[in-house]
Amino acid sequence: MTETEYTRLADETLRKLEHAIEQADGDFDYELSEGGILEIEFANDSVIVVNKQAAAQEIWVAAKSGGFHFRWDGSVWRDTRSNEELFAALSRFASEQSGAAVKLQ
Repeated sequence: MTETEYTRLADETLRKLEHAIEQADGDFDYELSEGGILEIEFANDSVIVVNKQAAAQEIWVAAKSGGFHFRWDGSVWRDTRSNEELFAALSRFASEQSGAAVKLQ
């Protein structure tokens, strides 16, 4: 994948994630900053950070449960270790950190 393709896909994914967070029920807030860093902050002051990693052409996630790398498989972003899809993983991480079910779609 070219750098331009990666950037387009990653930016589009972050916009979709931003929209999913806006639509989700839960006690959390978020901020998407210039450069492709999305921070999701929960009422208990825990944070999930989602950011573009252009050098590796991945999306990285830092959550309370650990650090995760997601790579584009041609149709979705998948965790390089577990093969879990990005939005499913983020729903799980957000549910764990908030203490309530969170579904990001």
